[in-house]
Amino acid sequence: MNSTATTGSIWRQPAQVWAVAFASVVAFMGIGLVDPILPAIAESLQASPTETELLFTSYLLVTGLAMLITSWISSRIGAKATLMIGLSLIILFSLASALSGSVDAIIGFRAGWGLGNALFISTALATIVGSASGGSGAAIVLYEAALGLGIAIGPLLGGLLGEVSWRGPFFGVVALMAIAFIAVLTLLRGPFEKRQPVPFSAPFKALGRPALAVLAVAALFYNIGFFVLLAFSPFPLGFGAMGIGLTFFGWGVALAITSIWVAPWMMRRMTRTAIILTILPLLAVDLVAAGLVAETAPSLVVCIIIGGLLLGVMNTVLTEAVMEATDLPRSVASSAYSAVRFIGGAMAPPIAALLWHAFNSTVPYLFAAASVLVATLTVFLGRKILAHINDEPADAVVEDAEAITVGDAS
Repeated sequence: MNSTATTGSIWRQPAQVWAVAFASVVAFMGIGLVDPILPAIAESLQASPTETELLFTSYLLVTGLAMLITSWISSRIGAKATLMIGLSLIILFSLASALSGSVDAIIGFRAGWGLGNALFISTALATIVGSASGGSGAAIVLYEAALGLGIAIGPLLGGLLGEVSWRGPFFGVVALMAIAFIAVLTLLRGPFEKRQPVPFSAPFKALGRPALAVLAVAALFYNIGFFVLLAFSPFPLGFGAMGIGLTFFGWGVALAITSIWVAPWMMRRMTRTAIILTILPLLAVDLVAAGLVAETAPSLVVCIIIGGLLLGVMNTVLTEAVMEATDLPRSVASSAYSAVRFIGGAMAPPIAALLWHAFNSTVPYLFAAASVLVATLTVFLGRKILAHINDEPADAVVEDAEAITVGDAS
């Protein structure tokens, strides 16, 4: 990553870049939006915690599976059309969720929301990179800024609107996504990309590449830790919607700070695998600590915020690592990788709820810590396979904006 590009020109971008970046913020808000209202949905709709956690599972599972076909779709209809379809689906299924009367219906509509999200986020970074000034380094940091801001604002907005009604956050997404739709429609203009159709089988074959397979397996187990912290923690915290929203607003701000500033600083001084093998064990320790203090809300809040700091570094470094892992078209590599990692995220919330019901609030965090250690072991055992991603310092990688078409969520 070029350090000059990422600091000097990141904020000087064309209107179409800001349009997609704004839409990205809103799309990423959807990840944490339901966090503050999980207990309220469980109470209002007479749903168990496990049923309520399926709101995350259906969303993430469909997002992950759809990632396997998004590069095939966008390579045929173009980036703008893919973005517009994705935004339309999010609006439609957010509205349906807001009007629902049962948790089963919301679970189904969240799945449709996940399809729209996959179409959108798989194309957003490619669009930002292709249009941004300052090269790929600036584009990646801008994308991570949108990710961090969205993840931070989502729980806060969910908390504010959730104080009125659990339906409020869903209506909020409808309004914001409608604005994003208009912004992308009016501001995203040519020159349009040359379409090079991607074979349907390309993402599946990509997972046969050893380096990408190692990173994908590591991301699967890492995302289990990520989503236990995000999706399960509202239950042991015991706060109202606003308290949960403020907690995860702090978590999201911490994630944004380290993804935008700390991760690039570390990559100028350490290899990517060294950073991964440093941060993942620290995350495991944080999750163990969260489990030990799960019954003490203030201490759990501290662990959640610290987790955000560590997750921000991991998100950026993993994105960079995947981009350098293979010589495949990066939209294909990223789609394959993202599919696996989102499946890990989909597994985590219901498993955590089941472990909580069977044992206590400590065990889900220990499960998450063990998963993160598996991710660490995967990278450690595969470090020779990943050696080539450390061939050059991160600030010396050649920038080629036209070649980078990554579509990755975190």
